[in-house]
Amino acid sequence: MLLEVYAAAAAVFSLIGAVIIIYGGVGAAVGTLRKEVLGRPLRYGEIRREFTIRIVFGLDFLIAADILLTLVTPSQEEILFLGSIVIIRTILGYFLTKEATEFNLD
Repeated sequence: MLLEVYAAAAAVFSLIGAVIIIYGGVGAAVGTLRKEVLGRPLRYGEIRREFTIRIVFGLDFLIAADILLTLVTPSQEEILFLGSIVIIRTILGYFLTKEATEFNLD
């Protein structure tokens, strides 16, 4: 019973993470089109920063989903796989966050 709850929660977190990243991508594409086609006074730095923030937030949900999935199938191989995925996503999230905070909006 508890393993089924973990698996369901992992599926929900994966879906939420993917939706957040897709939402960020669509928002960045729309922002770019608004700037290019409609001549709106948007800066690429703003568009890029918002997209980066959405990617990092989505990655947090995907990491949570991976952790929950490892609780369902806790073999040594799965734990090592989770560790590598979490490290990669954490490093990616760190550098994306750093870029978002340091990005020049000019």
